[in-house]
Amino acid sequence: MAIQYSCRLAMEIVLALCILVLLNSSASSAARLLVNKEQVRRRHLVENGLGETPPMGWSSWNHFGCDVNESLVRETADAMVSTGLAALGYQYINLDDCWAELNRDSEGNMVPKASTFPSGIKALADYVHNKGLKLGIYSDAGNQTCSKRMPGSLGREEQDAKTFASWGIDYLKYDNCENLGISVKQRYPPMSEALSKTGRPIFLSMCVWGWEDPAIWGKTVGNSWRTTRDIVDNWNSMTSIADSNDRWASYAGPGGWNDPDMLEVGNGGMSTEEYRSHFSIWALAKAPLLVGCDIRAMDDTTHELISNAEVIAVNQDKLGIQGKKVKSNNDLEVWAGPLSGNKIAVVLWNRSSSNATVTASWSDLGLEPGTTVDARDLWEHSTQSSVSGEISANLDSHACKMYVLTPNNS
Repeated sequence: MAIQYSCRLAMEIVLALCILVLLNSSASSAARLLVNKEQVRRRHLVENGLGETPPMGWSSWNHFGCDVNESLVRETADAMVSTGLAALGYQYINLDDCWAELNRDSEGNMVPKASTFPSGIKALADYVHNKGLKLGIYSDAGNQTCSKRMPGSLGREEQDAKTFASWGIDYLKYDNCENLGISVKQRYPPMSEALSKTGRPIFLSMCVWGWEDPAIWGKTVGNSWRTTRDIVDNWNSMTSIADSNDRWASYAGPGGWNDPDMLEVGNGGMSTEEYRSHFSIWALAKAPLLVGCDIRAMDDTTHELISNAEVIAVNQDKLGIQGKKVKSNNDLEVWAGPLSGNKIAVVLWNRSSSNATVTASWSDLGLEPGTTVDARDLWEHSTQSSVSGEISANLDSHACKMYVLTPNNS
């Protein structure tokens, strides 16, 4: 009996060990599958060639809200070309909320709103493409979009991605309303995978409002991620959003960008100097440059601000490192970041309520004390040679100066 018991016990121990090995192997396999899935998704986003630099274009929401139609989109595409903005890199014409009927068709497909988009989205995409531009569209990782005037894509990701691809869509802004309380980390990857399966390169802009720190995980899912709440066309909103976005600077780079929301330049809520600061900081921070005004009717000042090729070049620099706040003292700030060719982009920014001098010393910028630079003023389009030790500017309230510093060869 003792021998039989010992044998049975030994067999049970061996069996238990085998089960443990199998379970461990299964868990390892599952873990490997998850890792491989993430690697495949990440590799797709890198290899689809999108977002190598921050996207540039126009979005309908900030100025028009739900008052959108196909004529507006066509005329905006025309204006993007005729104003010279397209030649500067503004390529996406992005249609935001309210383009679809509230109800899907009998096969469950999204349907363009008949009263405002009678020709359909495919015809609109063809028109935009014929201008050498790209068309963006909007949906939501919830049951409905934020306007509650059209359906969201939650649970319909593959069907909607196929629809968008069949229409020739190039960019998807994917919002976060009516989300049933489900984590963004659960709701956004299915659309990423669905877009990938279509075989069409579609830039995925995740409008997650900064929920669950998207900068940390966003690059495995989309090409950009909102780090903040929605921008409003005023100084306090713009500056607070700049600060909120700044903390995530180290996570941005080619293929995936921090998104502090669209540009308000030209919409009338800020002064020219405030808009200049807005555009300068967004450019330095490698934010998407998505114009939010009516470019069909913009004034000369607005055109001058958003068409500054030297400022745009900082945003589109191939090194792709987000500039950040490096010094702050009583609302007198220095923002800076490296550019290719060992250059440095610098913004001196007076956020105080009165005139003041803002100074960036070489130690603030990581330059050796004896270094001399040529300082290119990107708004004045002038160059100061052989600057050493620091760079300063006397600035009106809420104004800025933006420079590219090129170190002289020793």
